Amino acid sequence: MTIDLYYWSTPNGWKISIMLEETETPYNLIPVNITAGDQFQPEYLKISPNNKMPAIVDPNGPNGNPISIFESGAILLYLAEKTSRFIPNNPSDRYTVIQWLMFQMGGVGPMLGQAHHFRQYAPEKIPYAIERYTNEASRLYGVLNRQLSQVEYVAGDYSIADMAIYPWIVPYEKQGQNLSDFPHLKRWFETISQRPAVSRGLAVLSESRTKKFDEKARENLFGTRQFQQ
Repeated sequence: MTIDLYYWSTPNGWKISIMLEETETPYNLIPVNITAGDQFQPEYLKISPNNKMPAIVDPNGPNGNPISIFESGAILLYLAEKTSRFIPNNPSDRYTVIQWLMFQMGGVGPMLGQAHHFRQYAPEKIPYAIERYTNEASRLYGVLNRQLSQVEYVAGDYSIADMAIYPWIVPYEKQGQNLSDFPHLKRWFETISQRPAVSRGLAVLSESRTKKFDEKARENLFGTRQFQQ
């Protein structure tokens, strides 16, 4: 059966569109325009109570019952287990993948997102914030570069850990980074960029990223609506 994908074209959204394309899982795309405030609609909050996307609804979940899942890391784990792909069965290798997935969820996403925010979207330039998060982004790139000097992919074989991390490296220039400073990470990035399923995943609703970023979009993404539930 077809999975409903609630999605917008962002790094967190790309994780799931890439995974669905990699596993050739049929999905029904439901745009959640976060710049227009779709994430605050009551029906969507029933699926994603944290008013974030992506989210999925699988009508054929565990024991054949429908299930909805929010948080991109949880969705990746669910899809990996459902399809038996891109996560090892061996417990040791499995937890290697999971720990790098958690590294992305707890570090790469939040910190690179803050670097991106203070460098690109903050209404005023705050040197301390820009320096702090740009430096932390560089540190995390270094962690990945060292890991990738020893293995082909982040957790050994290509896995959901790579699918989680890669989208956050795509906008590296906006995070103040130069991939040439991290040669092993650069090699990995270029290898993954050549995967057809990755290209298809990045292309989903790609036109949505070209729309004008106005004050309404700023309010929906960063303003007081976040606190009005």
